[in-house]
Amino acid sequence: MTTALQPPLPSQPTLRLRLAPRGNLPRAIDGAWWPRSYDLLAELPQLLAGLPRAWGHIAGVTVSGATWSAMPGRMLVSNQVVRLRRTLVGSAPYTVVLLAPGQGRWDLLVVPPDTTEEAAEPLMITAAGGQV
Repeated sequence: MTTALQPPLPSQPTLRLRLAPRGNLPRAIDGAWWPRSYDLLAELPQLLAGLPRAWGHIAGVTVSGATWSAMPGRMLVSNQVVRLRRTLVGSAPYTVVLLAPGQGRWDLLVVPPDTTEEAAEPLMITAAGGQV
């Protein structure tokens, strides 16, 4: 009897996320996320899976309508419905707002997917409350 080798599973790309340390005071930006594309349906599940459990179930996500590709009004992520909302407000084209009922709201800076690593890293450190 021979055993066939299974091909290795494609590895999931590392989530590029930096969060500010928890504190008692609200922050304007709670961290930074550097997605690999503007396809929210492809990017959002990995982001939500990588968030701290203490944030609870993210039930709503608001993104800039001018920045992200078309999307439905809701999607199923890990067997839970997440409502998606597009805003046309131009003041926050590079943020994503995450809402967890009874838990809170978190605003993340979105580093554009085509940003180089050299340019993205300082943005993410600064957004997470660190110094470059």
